Amino acid sequence: MRFKLLVASAAAAMVMGTAPALADLVFPSLSYRTGPYAPNGIPFADGYADYFTLINERDGGIEGQKITLVECETGYNTEKGVECYESTKGQGALLYQPLSTGITYQLIPKATADGIPVHSMGYGRTSAANGKVFPWVFNYPGTYWDAASIIVKHISDQEGGDLNGKKIALVYHNSAYGKEPIRTLEELAKKHGYELSLYPVDHPGQEQKATWLQIRKERPDYVTMWGWGVMNQVAIQEAANIRFPMDHFIGVWWSASENDVLPAGDGANGYKAIAFHGVGADFPLFDDLKKHVIDAGKAAGDGSHLGEVLYNRGVYAAMLAVEAARTAMKLHNTTDITPAMMRDGMEALVLDNARMAEIGLPDFGPEINVTCSNHGGPGLGAISQWDANSKTWSLVTDFMGADREVVDALIMEDSEAYAAENNIEPVACGS
Repeated sequence: MRFKLLVASAAAAMVMGTAPALADLVFPSLSYRTGPYAPNGIPFADGYADYFTLINERDGGIEGQKITLVECETGYNTEKGVECYESTKGQGALLYQPLSTGITYQLIPKATADGIPVHSMGYGRTSAANGKVFPWVFNYPGTYWDAASIIVKHISDQEGGDLNGKKIALVYHNSAYGKEPIRTLEELAKKHGYELSLYPVDHPGQEQKATWLQIRKERPDYVTMWGWGVMNQVAIQEAANIRFPMDHFIGVWWSASENDVLPAGDGANGYKAIAFHGVGADFPLFDDLKKHVIDAGKAAGDGSHLGEVLYNRGVYAAMLAVEAARTAMKLHNTTDITPAMMRDGMEALVLDNARMAEIGLPDFGPEINVTCSNHGGPGLGAISQWDANSKTWSLVTDFMGADREVVDALIMEDSEAYAAENNIEPVACGS
C-alpha cells in the first residue's frame, strides 16, 4: 500500500508537471513484482527500497536530503520498462537501474540523450564498461564477460589448470541477457582448448527436458548457466534428474538465489554460482535494517527476504547509488544535485574497505574505484556454493579477477564498433 500511495502521488505530480513533493532526491525503481519473474524481482525490489528507507529514517536522507523512491512495474517486459522510463524521467530522476538487460539496451541511447545516468549493476551491455564511449552508463562492480571468464578460471583451477579437450556447455535464457557471455566463452575456448556447446532456453524456461536429455547424451564436463526466474529452478531440477554432478554446474550471479535451489531440495546440494557480493545477513547493516525499517513497519515487503541473495543485491544497488550521490554532493559542493552531477559522482566513486566497514558491510564486496575510462569496476567475482542441508549459500573461493587480456579486448572491439555505428566521438579522458 505504501508503494501504491507513493506511485500515485508521483503520478499526480507528473500530471501537474512538477517533481514529487515528498523529497528532492528521486530514484525510480523499475521493478517486477508480477509475472513469471516476480519471485526474483520481489526480493531485489524490497532490498532496494528498504535501504533508501533506512537512509531516510536513520540518517535523515543523504547529507540531509530525503529520498523519494518512485516504483514502476515492468513485469520484466522491455516495452513496459521503456514506458516506465518515459513516465518517470521528468520527475527529477537521478539514476535508472533497469534490472533487465533488454530494458538496459533500450535505455542506453534514450538516457544518454536525456542526460540521465544508467547503472546496470552486473548486467546489461558489457561493453558499456568503456566510459569513453558510454559516459552515461555504468556496470560496476563487474560485467557478464568478467563473470564468464571467472567461471572458466574456476573450472580451470578445478582441472589443475588444463582445459584442453574438456567440454563446457552453456544453458542460457534465449534473450539479450542470456546471449551476453557467448562471445567471451568462445574466445576463451580458443585460448584454452575446450569445446563449447550452446543450449538456448526460450522464455520463461519451464520446459527443458529435451535440453537436459541432450546434455546427458553429450556428457559435458561442466555446465554453466545464464538463467533467470523459473528457468533456473527448472534447470537445477532437471540436472538433478539426470544425476549431473552439481559441483560441476555453475550459474551466473542471476542464477544463484534461494528461489533457484530450494525447489530441488537435496538434489540442488553442491550447486555453484559466481557472486559479486557477500551472502547471508551477518553484517551490521542488516541489524539497522531490521531495527529502523522492518521492525518499524516501514519495509517494502514483509521482511522475510532479509539476508537472501537478491534482497542483498537490492541493498547493494541502493547503497552504491547513495554513495555515488554523496560523492556528487561533495564534488559539486551542493546537496541539490542534478542527473549530470549524479553521473559525475558515479564516475568518481571510490568505495574502499574502510568505507564499506563504516556502512556496515565489511568484506561484503571488493573495493570499487570507478574512472572515466573504466565504468565496469574491478571485475572480480567469487564462487558460491549451495548447502541443501543448512539451506545457505557460502563463498568457497576468494574474489578473483577475469582474464583482462581477453575481456578488455572484447570490450574495446564492441564499444568501438558501437561508436562507429552511432557516430559517437569518444570522450577524451584525463587518464
